[in-house]
Amino acid sequence: MSTDKKKIAVTTLGCKVNQFESAAFLSDFARHPEVALVPFSEPADVYVVNTCAVTAKAGAQSRQLIRRALRANPEARLVVTGCYAQVAAQEIMEIADCPICIVGNAFKHRLVEVVLSDRHCDLEMHLGNIAVQKEIAPLAATSFGERTRGYLKVQDGCNSFCAYCIVPYARGRSRSLAPDQAVAQAETLAAQGYKELVVTGIHLGHYGHDLSPKTSLATLMALLLEKNLPLRYRLSSLEPTEISEELLSLMAASPSIMPYLHIPLQSGDDRILKMMNRRYRAAAFAEVVANCLRHLPEAGIGVDVLVGFPGEDEQAFRHTYDLLASLPVSYLHVFPYSKRPGTPAAEMANQVAKEEKSRRVALLKELDREKRQAFYRRNLGRARQVLVEGGKPGRRLLKGFTDNYIPVEFPGSPDLANQLVEVRLEELGTNGMLGRIV
Repeated sequence: MSTDKKKIAVTTLGCKVNQFESAAFLSDFARHPEVALVPFSEPADVYVVNTCAVTAKAGAQSRQLIRRALRANPEARLVVTGCYAQVAAQEIMEIADCPICIVGNAFKHRLVEVVLSDRHCDLEMHLGNIAVQKEIAPLAATSFGERTRGYLKVQDGCNSFCAYCIVPYARGRSRSLAPDQAVAQAETLAAQGYKELVVTGIHLGHYGHDLSPKTSLATLMALLLEKNLPLRYRLSSLEPTEISEELLSLMAASPSIMPYLHIPLQSGDDRILKMMNRRYRAAAFAEVVANCLRHLPEAGIGVDVLVGFPGEDEQAFRHTYDLLASLPVSYLHVFPYSKRPGTPAAEMANQVAKEEKSRRVALLKELDREKRQAFYRRNLGRARQVLVEGGKPGRRLLKGFTDNYIPVEFPGSPDLANQLVEVRLEELGTNGMLGRIV
């Protein structure tokens, strides 16, 4: 490696959208012969920190990574982007005496240019007012490192303003990628050898509402399917109010869209849902789940639940627990509520004690374990398509996820990595299932 190459290290916190955007940076850097990409743990000339702000803890982790880069090489150029950079630029500037380049979410498409520039950073030029952005930042990724799945980001921003969430302030209003650009990115990733794309966005169900002519996620998926690319598609999180009959019918009819849905509930208590500014009620959520399974009887369904929101008393928590216990869902993602400065919930009365939140989280995590085991048992003896992700070092076991998102390990050759195979699910494992290639 030439010693005069500019060494660049990138690290990422947070969601699939952030992961996609970092992959786009790395894909762009790889086109520059004067650049050498190095791990974040190694000395570098430039450090890029793609931050998250979804919780106070994520903000603290973002600050830790910035300080770590400053310690690793105080002379390095430090470029900070992502949601924490958008909402807490002043806090970041106060971390260090040296200049820090801050690139707001609306200007992420200019990040590589900022990194490679010899000019001093102008904070305002790269931060901007995210609230007035009308166009999605034009980013494209051609590689996702060692990941088997690619990400297809088709939407950014959120109009919902849930009471606990900083994301609309960090990402701006909902903005969509034009359908032809989405198709072009899918074609590029298929040509790169990816077999599965995760279609993602900050508020994916709002895809196309801002475009002219207005369109929808179901219409985009139909357009992708028409291209007959050698791809299978997996949808990331969708709000319960946005899972349309058209989308479910399309999923049921097409083996290329995985029978898998991730649907945020957050609370099963109508009073708390209203305080959260969530636009549905518990009974409606239950009907959405039932309707999904009518169309897709073997689907894996994951649910987000937020525990200990201000005002959540024992009765409200019990409503949430009982609702989830009654639903035939596959797994739960359980999060304790965390105060996020700048959101309405942070100022609400009746904050729940940390010990009580921990108790409730533990109860729901045990329910999650029961739900997963029940779902796995329902799939015992069945053969399902699995995308092979690779194996465990020193063992002849490969691993991957079934179409309906069951983690599975099975004997096989490492040469099968990134291939689709049929696996019969034969046994419950510690963290998933054990199977055998059919």
